[in-house]
Parts: sequence; C-alpha cells; structure tokens
Amino acid sequence: MEFYQGKIYHVYNRGNNRQNIFFERENYLFFLKKMRKHLTRHCDVLAWCLMPNHFHWMIQVHQDYETNTTGRESEVQSPIVGPLNRSISTLLSSYTKAMNRKYNRTGSLFQRRTKSKDLSPNEGVDDQYPLICFFYIHQNPMKAKFVDKLEDWEFSSFQDFANLRSGTLCNKKKAIELLELPLNAQKFKKLSYQTIPERLLENLF
Repeated sequence: MEFYQGKIYHVYNRGNNRQNIFFERENYLFFLKKMRKHLTRHCDVLAWCLMPNHFHWMIQVHQDYETNTTGRESEVQSPIVGPLNRSISTLLSSYTKAMNRKYNRTGSLFQRRTKSKDLSPNEGVDDQYPLICFFYIHQNPMKAKFVDKLEDWEFSSFQDFANLRSGTLCNKKKAIELLELPLNAQKFKKLSYQTIPERLLENLF
C-alpha cells in the first residue's frame, strides 16, 4: 500500500482464513477506539463499516501527510514504510494481541496484507467512485443479510450520516462536501438504498 497527500482510498482487510475478527460488541468498540487513535493523525475517515470477519474504511489522506521516513540507514534497505502504513499495522497487530490474550488464542487474526484502492478522481477514473464506495461500505451488512435495514447495523458510519447518532470518528463535514451528500436525512437514506450495479463494484478493489 502506498498513500499520498489528498488521495481518497478504500482500505479493507478480513480475518485470516475468513475467520471472525470480532466476537462480541465490546470488540467492535475497542477496534473503533484504535481507529481513532491510529488513523486520524494521518487521514480523515469518510466512511467505515465493521463486519464480523472483515472491515472497510474510506479515507482521505491529509494534505500535510509526509510520505517518506527520514533518512536511510544504508543504500541497501527494504522499501520505505509510510507512517500511515505503520499506523495501520500497529492498529491491527495490537488489536490481534489483545484478542489473543482475551480469548486465549494464538496466531494471526487478519490476512497478512491490508489492501487499498485509490479512488481519487483522475484521468480515466470515474469521479463517482468515491460516492459509490461510500454507499457500498454502508450496504455491506444488509447485503450479507445481517440486518434488513441499513440503520439497524450499529457498527458502520451510516447511523451518523443518517442523523441517528452523533459519532465523531468520521469527518462528516468533509465527506458531505466532497461527495455532495444530501443534508436531509430522508433524502440521504433514499439515496443510500439504491442498488449499485455489479460492474461498478469491481473498481472498488
């Protein structure tokens, strides 16, 4: 993964061997605290969804983000790891350690590589993909048949944007301006339920 100033990304990972990464409500809440601690120093969270065995984030990297570490120890060195990459790695590894201790388990919890997709509008890329990704992330729980309504899934940012909760993890103001989201809650809900054609989803990964 490489992250650059001002770019919008879809970031996602799942449980190793598709196993669950969240086992009870307090795990989700613990993970959200880690997201706030490790992500928001480098990027604005525009949308998120935590599912039993995977997660999705939509982020925009801060304009003052420094992509390179300072200096090189030698001419022969492994590729430079950016600070956001390190923060994501720390978030996942510390969460894994906490779950292993709590549930008396061992080994990896997440797949080895967290993946990201650059959604920033540019030549040859549909400028609607950030908006498509935003709605796709929120539709995950309903598509997986965990709930019948988007607003019934506690562990996504949908409730915040639908004015059902006053969460502060997302930079709602930036997301609303960037994606031109309707301010009216009913209009937002109606738009959120629209079906996304499968052909468009391919470009989110």
